Parts: sequence; structure tokens; C-alpha cells
Amino acid sequence: MVTFYDKEVASRFLLGTAQYPSPQILSEAAKAGEVDILTVSLRRETAGGQQAGQKFWELIQNLGVHVLPNTAGCHSARDAILTAKMARDLFKTNWIKLEVIGNSDTLQPDPFQLVEAAEELCADGFEVFPYMTDDLVLAERLLEVGCKVLMPWCAPIGSAAGPLNLTALRTLRSYFPDTPLVVDAGLGRPSHATTVMELGYDAVLLNTAVAKAGDPVAMARAFKHGIEAGREGYLAGMLEPRDFATPSTPLIGQAVFS
Repeated sequence: MVTFYDKEVASRFLLGTAQYPSPQILSEAAKAGEVDILTVSLRRETAGGQQAGQKFWELIQNLGVHVLPNTAGCHSARDAILTAKMARDLFKTNWIKLEVIGNSDTLQPDPFQLVEAAEELCADGFEVFPYMTDDLVLAERLLEVGCKVLMPWCAPIGSAAGPLNLTALRTLRSYFPDTPLVVDAGLGRPSHATTVMELGYDAVLLNTAVAKAGDPVAMARAFKHGIEAGREGYLAGMLEPRDFATPSTPLIGQAVFS
């Protein structure tokens, strides 16, 4: 179990809902991954028209999962705040995945606009999940304004590059041992999810790696196992790497033949 803003969920796998070949495949992938939280872009769903949006919402409701609306596509604090308020009205939840993009090429968050939006939304009763870089100072500022969950990237959105800065991710985990941390964006393979979960992260959120896979349903299942393996390895207590060999079979007490 993992807790986000006093709400417990069983799965540590959060899944995005964009770019799937069909709604049916999205549904099957969510079930195969045993996902409890799906992210939904208000802009993306309303752009498809009222009827399409209603059908999508019915699909989500039939899955019985928690909905995490996001502010994808926003490039300013004002825009993100307005989108968040519209999402709260539509989806009837105070949860919001806060995205404020600062660079159109890398889709890197704008740290200044992000903190500004997070502060206002937290004051307005939102439970904010901020999409951020792996910057320690930014993390501290977001916690100071009221965020109780942090969502650092491990690489740019959709890059499938995997964790590019393990040192930064380790630093965030060590500085905030009691804050739920979710790696969001840049995961491309199940082994990437295993790696970040072995650092002690609480969950991962991804979209493209599943939606664009040759078999999204099988890939969702693979990520589920990768996440579980990483979590179990972290809890078991893994050996730290060494720069010398250590025999697994002791020499003392062995028989000597002459």
C-alpha cells in the first residue's frame, strides 16, 4: 500500500491514458498492470468533443480506479490554475497533477511558474502532485508551499531514456524520507522502473512506454512486475557495489588435499 494525501492505494503503478490504439486496449492495459490510479488530461479529453469525453469518462469509471487529472499543455501558472479548477469541477476530486511546461523542446517544467501555481492551488484546497525536475531546491520550495507528494522526472517526457541522474534521485530520497516520491516521465523499459524503485521511491507514473509498445497490455504487465521487483529488492536490503571480489564460499574450514 502507498498513501497519497491520506488516501491509501494498493498499486504503486500510475498510468497515463493518452496515445493508446483504442479505449479497449487502454482498459485492458490498466487491468493487466493492476493499476489503481489513471491520469487524465482535461484538455485532451474535452478536445475530442462532449460525446467522446463522456464515453472516456464512463470507461474510467467502469475500471473503478482513482482519477488524477493533470494540467498537461499548460505553459503558465495562470493557465494551470484555471485548468485545475475546471478539472476539479468535472472529475469531483481535489487531486491534481500539476504540469507547467517551460521549454517546448524538452518539456521541462518551469520551476518558477510551478511553485507559483502550486502555492495558490494548495491554498485553495487542492492536493497537488507536482511534475518537476530532480532539483533539490525546487523540491524544498514545493514542500514549503504545501505539496505533500513530489513527482520528479528521470528523463524528459516520452524519451524512454530511463534514469539519467541516479545521484539526484538518490539525493531527493535521502532528503525527504517521509514524503511520497513518484518518478514521473522518461521511463522506457520495465528495468528502468525496477531501478528507481530500488532507490526507495514509492511509485512510478508512465504513459508512452506502455501506450506505444507493440503490445501495450503485455508491457503494462511487465512494468507491474518490474515495479514490484524493485520495491521488494529495496525492502529486502540490497548489497552495495564493491570494487573488489569477495568469495561466496569461505576458505576457512575447507578440506586440504595434498
